Amino acid sequence: MTPLAFTLCTLAVAIGAGVFGALLGLGGGIIVIPALTLGLGVDIRLAIGASIVSVIATSSGAAASYVRAHLANMRLGMLLEASTTIGALSGATLAGILSPRWLYLVFAVVMAYTAVEMLRGPQEERLQARPDPMADYLRLHGSYFDPAAGKQVVYRVSGTKFGLGVSFLAGAVSGLLGIGGGPIKVPAMHLGMGVPMKAATATSNFMIGVTAAASAGVYFSRGEIVPFVAAPVAAGVLTGALIGSRLLGRLHSRRIRMLFVLVLAYISVQMFWRGTH
Repeated sequence: MTPLAFTLCTLAVAIGAGVFGALLGLGGGIIVIPALTLGLGVDIRLAIGASIVSVIATSSGAAASYVRAHLANMRLGMLLEASTTIGALSGATLAGILSPRWLYLVFAVVMAYTAVEMLRGPQEERLQARPDPMADYLRLHGSYFDPAAGKQVVYRVSGTKFGLGVSFLAGAVSGLLGIGGGPIKVPAMHLGMGVPMKAATATSNFMIGVTAAASAGVYFSRGEIVPFVAAPVAAGVLTGALIGSRLLGRLHSRRIRMLFVLVLAYISVQMFWRGTH
């Protein structure tokens, strides 16, 4: 493949990844990494480095729109991000030690588990019945207008300690795999903390840029962020993120969740196959 063809293919894939990343709060890396490694033959470490750059671009492109629309819960995002950043630095360091085969397998397992949990859906009654003094004190509860449903959505956040613990894990996975932590943070907020799917997606997009920036320096110091790969990925994902952020408000939460599950399941199978062959 010529350099021009590689750049155009990478750009096209990255635009699609940016749209999905903004819709699902994943940062685009969950699609960019398999596309680069499985489709274009890029080494997984370089793909992860490019993905980290793209996650920063996604967050920059989509987060502003979500904040203006009051979809992103900024108080909750800033609280969870403190734990996530520590995890991201730990994961980025560990990524330099593990072999590429294990990175594929870890990626596959994380995606499969997340898909199963999202299929189960949130336990609404249990979440509403569980008090959370920390969430009340920090005023983490939120509301937003949902154009698709035509009503104001009001929600109470619960499980703050659970969220902090899972956020550390999400940060570690982000640093390890370059996916922004969205595949873990979105289900954790939606299933474990009572945050509606759209708000969880928007809050994840608000957070992932900081998470990725925390681990980007580690990858750059190892020479695993190559401009020839990272530049078209970042440009494409940013373009797609701007498109996806405009589409989110028009889609129903159930459709977003099912799309989330399908994407995770497909990628999990592909990455598991790559890690075992």
